[in-house]
Amino acid sequence: MGRSLEADRQLRVNILLVPITDTSAEARAVQLQIQRAMTEEQRILLALEMSLFARALAKARIRQEHPDWTEGDVARELLRLAFLPHPLPEKLR
Repeated sequence: MGRSLEADRQLRVNILLVPITDTSAEARAVQLQIQRAMTEEQRILLALEMSLFARALAKARIRQEHPDWTEGDVARELLRLAFLPHPLPEKLR
């Protein structure tokens, strides 16, 4: 199940080639101003929402690549990707 380790390594190399941001300096300054004005609770909620969104995107990609997989297969692949480059702990396999 899943890609080979070499494919995963290549994916990480490709990700490193992508610019960190496409946001202009002016827009970034506005973002920082807004973030600094947020309460701690608002920042934590924003981080949680971003994390959930990233997880949903990753699961959608896995489902697209493997339409025959069960939800359990998708969940295991998501965990495997989260633990890269280390192997998935035995309890989670």
